[in-house]
Amino acid sequence: MVNNNHTDEKFLLLRLKNGDERAFEILYNNYKVRIAGNLFKLLKSDDLVKEILQELFVKIWEVRTQIDPEKSFKSYLFRIAENLVHDYFRKVAKDKRLLNKIVASSSELYLHIEEDMLTKEDAQKLHEAINLMPPQRKMVFTLCKLEGKSYKEVEEIMGINVKTISSHMLQANRFLRTYFRDSSALTISVVLGVLFKGL
Repeated sequence: MVNNNHTDEKFLLLRLKNGDERAFEILYNNYKVRIAGNLFKLLKSDDLVKEILQELFVKIWEVRTQIDPEKSFKSYLFRIAENLVHDYFRKVAKDKRLLNKIVASSSELYLHIEEDMLTKEDAQKLHEAINLMPPQRKMVFTLCKLEGKSYKEVEEIMGINVKTISSHMLQANRFLRTYFRDSSALTISVVLGVLFKGL
C-alpha cells in the first residue's frame, strides 16, 4: 500500500513537472491540512497560515520543472514552508507595525494558555508590561519565552546573534521583575517564576 502511494505520488510529480494542473490540485489537497497544522504552531494566525500556504504552493507551481520525483516531496514542501516562515519573521523584525501585531497575538495566546494561573486582571497587567518593552526585545522575549524557541532558532528567525538575544532576555527579565516588584499578586509571582526559569 505504501509503495503504491509512493508510486502514485511519483506519477503525480511527473505530471506536475509537465504543467498538469489536475496533478497540482491533487498534491495540494494531499498536503494542505498537514502543512497548515504545522504552520499554525509557528504563526498562531489562521490568516497568516492561509497566506503562507498560498505562497508555498504558488512557489511549487513556479519551480515545478525543478522538482525531483525520486526525492521526498513532503520534505521538499516542509523545507520551503519553513523558509517562508523564517522570511516572514525576518520581515516582522524589521517592521515595527507587523512586530507589534505578532507579539500581541502571541502574548494573548500565551495568556490564554496560562489562564488557570492568572486572573483576568493579572493577565492584563502582564500583557501591558510586555508591551512596554522595545519592539525587538518584545519579539525576542515572545519567541524565547512565550513560544519556547531556542536562542539558535531565534537567531535564524530574526537574523541577530545569540549574544544580542541573551542581552535582550536579561534586560526583559530585569524589567519585568522590577515592574512587578511591588505587586502583591501571588499569581504574577508564579508566572514570573515560570517565565524566567533557566535564565
